[in-house]
Amino acid sequence: MDFKHTTLDNGLTIVAEVNPDAASMAAGFFVRTGSRDETPEVAGVSHFLEHMVFKGTERRTALDVNREFDEMGADYNAGTSYENTIFYGAVLPEFQQRLLDLLGDILRPSLRQEDFDVEKNVIQEEIALYEDQPVFRTYEKLMAAFFDGHPLGNEILGTTESIGALRREQMLEYFTRRYAPGNVTLVGVGDVDFGALVDQAQHICGDWSPAETQRDTPPAPGKTGRTILADERLVREHVGLMSPAPSHQDDERFAAMLLATVLGDETGSRLYYALVDPAIADEATTAYMPLDAAGAFVTFLAGDPQRADEALEITERELKRFADEGPTDPELTAAKHKLACQTTLSGELPMGRLAAVGSDWVYRGDYMPLSEHVERVYAVTGEQVRELAQRYDLTATCTLALGPREDL
Repeated sequence: MDFKHTTLDNGLTIVAEVNPDAASMAAGFFVRTGSRDETPEVAGVSHFLEHMVFKGTERRTALDVNREFDEMGADYNAGTSYENTIFYGAVLPEFQQRLLDLLGDILRPSLRQEDFDVEKNVIQEEIALYEDQPVFRTYEKLMAAFFDGHPLGNEILGTTESIGALRREQMLEYFTRRYAPGNVTLVGVGDVDFGALVDQAQHICGDWSPAETQRDTPPAPGKTGRTILADERLVREHVGLMSPAPSHQDDERFAAMLLATVLGDETGSRLYYALVDPAIADEATTAYMPLDAAGAFVTFLAGDPQRADEALEITERELKRFADEGPTDPELTAAKHKLACQTTLSGELPMGRLAAVGSDWVYRGDYMPLSEHVERVYAVTGEQVRELAQRYDLTATCTLALGPREDL
């Protein structure tokens, strides 16, 4: 395993975890832009742009793009989050050059007016589709409530109104700033020919024009309180609780991972045994969400509306108990084994390592081998987890309920 990195003259960063023993390679462009980088006038433009990237370039039609991915047998996709837009694919090593040519080309899309007009309707249909999903609505509304007034409260998809009002010229201006080479990292993992990767990037991306790009990272407010959104069409009550947590840059992120695993892993956690096992709730999980200069613990409950009060009361009691006592030794050991196993299994394939290597570099400008990541998890003590739960105050939650109940 060998880590390599370099930067082109125009600012594009290239990093790779080279493993000659791998049977495949994966590559992706990590664009450091998402909904938190948008103004209200262009809400949803990052996600809209993700769609437009696949609509063709000067050299390829939209049909060509999809056909070439398929001809390589690529496992490919793209995604937009609050902070990043990622375009990636995994192929056999002999297709490295072809994959990079295709990914690099689509990162400079034509952005034709006719494609923009058609895709606008697709995005609005997608917004309507997600509005019909209670889990998505709960999460989006909870983010907006917790990060009230902060860019992280922006909705990833935007709104029907913001997308309807968006103009192609606004998208082009956003694209020119946010897709500038200094705001993009090319990541390769697996059986990668790094020299060829750099040469290809220079050939494909070397003429991308630099632009001034920055991200504001104001302190996250971490609002508390309770919001009830009644929807009589729903038959289950969905409840989300959010509280502050370490950021992507914080070394305490490893303790935060363990905290969330002990407290709310899908199986064998405190909330599982307190709520799901006795059938008080259908779902009860806690996740750690690290972000750029911010972070959050997110607890999600779902179940019978008539038992929602009981489920929420038990959850709040478990949060307080965990903050007071921390994890037991057996709980912490089991959580460490879970995280180590999950990380290792994911990292056995280049596609699984791509996100980890890319995130490490995008957020912290460093590289952490899988083995070191596992070591850092096992090095966390129970006292460190307990102190973290107290310092970030698990009980200072922003709570939001969506379902048929009008009060809770």
